[in-house]
Amino acid sequence: MYRQGDILIVPVAEEAVPQNVRDLPPAPRDGRGRMVLALGEATGHAHALTAEGALLRDPHPLVPDHLHLPSGGRLVHEEHAPISLPRGWYRVVRQREYVPGSVRVVAD
Repeated sequence: MYRQGDILIVPVAEEAVPQNVRDLPPAPRDGRGRMVLALGEATGHAHALTAEGALLRDPHPLVPDHLHLPSGGRLVHEEHAPISLPRGWYRVVRQREYVPGSVRVVAD
């Protein structure tokens, strides 16, 4: 398991990745060719990877994303140490917070 700020990255066995996740289209990369796991709304900093692979994002913001890295990758953020991720599948969970009446993804 890996954590970088408000992002938790959990390795998942390939056979445990549901078919409906595999059928999702890859999320578009940003203008720098990066897979952005989370963008800081306040700072503009990003938890991002420049690697071969795909970020599969469910349209509902509270459902975890999935990341496929066939050759591994390096997760970077301007305010955190980089993390090297081995090849494989991952579930990407954004930290959540409770506010009266709802649950929302934490904004940094």
